[in-house]
Amino acid sequence: MLSDFYDLQPRVLALDGQALALCREPFAKIEAIRDDNQLKMLRAFTDAGVEARHFWGSSGYGVWDDSRNMLEAVFARAFGAGAALVRPQFMSGTHTLAVALFGLLRPGDTLLAATGRPYDTLEGVIGLGRAGQGRGTLREFGVLYDEAPLLPDNTPDLAAIAQKAKAAKVVHIQRSRGYSRRNAFDLAAIQRVADTARAANPQAIIFVDNCYGEFTQTAEPLAAGADLIAGSLIKNPGGGIASTGGYIAGRADLVELCAHRFTAPGLGANLGCTQDALREMFLGLYYAPGVVAEALKTAVYAQCLLELCGKNPIPRYTDDHNDIVTCFDAGSAAALQGFCAGIQHASPIDSMVTPEPADEPGYTDKVVMASGSFTEGSTIEISCDGPLRPPYTCYLQGGVNFAAGRAAVLLAVQNAFFAKANFIEQ
Repeated sequence: MLSDFYDLQPRVLALDGQALALCREPFAKIEAIRDDNQLKMLRAFTDAGVEARHFWGSSGYGVWDDSRNMLEAVFARAFGAGAALVRPQFMSGTHTLAVALFGLLRPGDTLLAATGRPYDTLEGVIGLGRAGQGRGTLREFGVLYDEAPLLPDNTPDLAAIAQKAKAAKVVHIQRSRGYSRRNAFDLAAIQRVADTARAANPQAIIFVDNCYGEFTQTAEPLAAGADLIAGSLIKNPGGGIASTGGYIAGRADLVELCAHRFTAPGLGANLGCTQDALREMFLGLYYAPGVVAEALKTAVYAQCLLELCGKNPIPRYTDDHNDIVTCFDAGSAAALQGFCAGIQHASPIDSMVTPEPADEPGYTDKVVMASGSFTEGSTIEISCDGPLRPPYTCYLQGGVNFAAGRAAVLLAVQNAFFAKANFIEQ
């Protein structure tokens, strides 16, 4: 029992029982999606013909790395892509997105953010706000930027997109919410944006930031009008096993453009050693549908528990889930820090640590973050963070298994909302 491992109050345990009962039906839906995706993943491996020898990596240039090519073939099959670029040298989701954008755009081209202002760290890539005061941004290289803000109900403004897409080379869709209070966009919404932009400009490239969204549905954005998608392997598709890396997948000609930016013009995808990374990348991808399902169950449970506590999480536990992220307004800096502390104290690594707000590269406000993960910065493993600015919105994501995720969420809720004294004052 949970009370054997953590000092949980009776009223918190009572809420736990209520939440588990209410979550049975949403859990069943998640498990059905998991099973469909896992069978498709198995088929991707068997159709591609993966062999044990494909776990062997390469050194130096990696020119004839047949194993790397096999990994990319499996990714392409799993995502319904014409080609994929999957490399351990991608350092983060932002790095992967930057490679894609610099690969697709040229001086004088326009990038249209069709789903409002992009995530904080991408502002620095584009050259926006305080985060964009560095060197080497898209704007510094002569790329133009336009934006179609979301409507008041947080849906895409199709009329604005239809007008602005006429001049755009790349139409960017951010599937997940970033640091905003909205649900992630489902495939139907992505399809509407893609269809609207393509009707206005048939040559526009529809590019989806797929971070946090992989395997949450039974299809990916490439089946909903996207030309190219990108993401990080220390999020969903790495399955909590890949220790670094990212992917770009979609139309073969566009993936090739990105490959020449990733390495060097003229070299493209032919270069890039894999050393000892291949086995964990294959294994993480294979297990990703099941791990994402555990993260979704953790999210649904957290949303239900928070709702029982009088909070208004986004999404609700009864909603469809298009990414692994849950957000809610903690209401105060103390509650935000308390919730993050609870997650940290129930994490397998650095459980004795209490997170403190700090400046983070690419962010405009101090951020408090809990991440007791085996891979630094991994957000498929349970983590929690938020910027220290009103209304102190908290972002919870991940959880490679539900049993541990449930314990972490209970401890976080107790620490933030039921503690006799705030942890900062103790």
